[in-house]
Amino acid sequence: MALLAGKIVCITGSSRGIGRACAIECAKHGATGLILHFLGDAETEQEVLSLQHEIESNYAPAKAVGVPGDISDPATSSKIVETGVANFGRIDVLVSNAGICPFAEFLTMPHAVWERTRQVNLDGTFYVTQAVAKQMEQQTPQGGSIIGISSISALVGGGLQCHYTPTKAGILSLMQSCAVALGKHNIRANAILPGTIATDINKEDLQDEGKKEGMVKRTCLGRLGAPDDIAGPVVFLASDLAKYVTGASLLVDGGLFVNLQ
Repeated sequence: MALLAGKIVCITGSSRGIGRACAIECAKHGATGLILHFLGDAETEQEVLSLQHEIESNYAPAKAVGVPGDISDPATSSKIVETGVANFGRIDVLVSNAGICPFAEFLTMPHAVWERTRQVNLDGTFYVTQAVAKQMEQQTPQGGSIIGISSISALVGGGLQCHYTPTKAGILSLMQSCAVALGKHNIRANAILPGTIATDINKEDLQDEGKKEGMVKRTCLGRLGAPDDIAGPVVFLASDLAKYVTGASLLVDGGLFVNLQ
């Protein structure tokens, strides 16, 4: 079933992990245009070129365009919208996914780590959400779906995440307020809260086998999440199946949050 038939979807941080999985899943479900934001270094550029080839080779008539840039710079969000409109005429879905989590001890954390994490995760989400929402408000038919990738960390703490968890709580709050502010324009805004997903953001942390085993045991489903576990809920919230869903938060964590044992 093509849940996103004809939709134009923008995904930030699309070169790997959750962003890449979302791009592929959206193409599988009929999205005809993919705007793939990536950081712009040599590694992410090659990853996005590979992703573009995969999408266009396997999910015709889908087309993909890449947009490089630091998401913490407001100019990058402007460029994302300009590129999307120039190539596809409109934007129907935004998946604000780009984020970082450089684990650090609170008492010795350099202020620069706090600043950079906030700039990428929260400021970047605000900039791209505002830029895309302006486009959604202007286009005909008006409207769209905005999905902020928050985290279970919006709800619970982490000893090495005192800089990260506030940004994810901020994204959750931002989506709630955007739902209120943008509903009159038929723009929906929702948040997805992933649990522990095996991606590059926690690759080093998960190399500790004891810690990894403990994380697995804490889930009800007995495994860590994979990027495509998030992509399915993203497609749902982007689709008309969720046409009356806005201001919601969807916890996708394999039962981690509810498991107190």
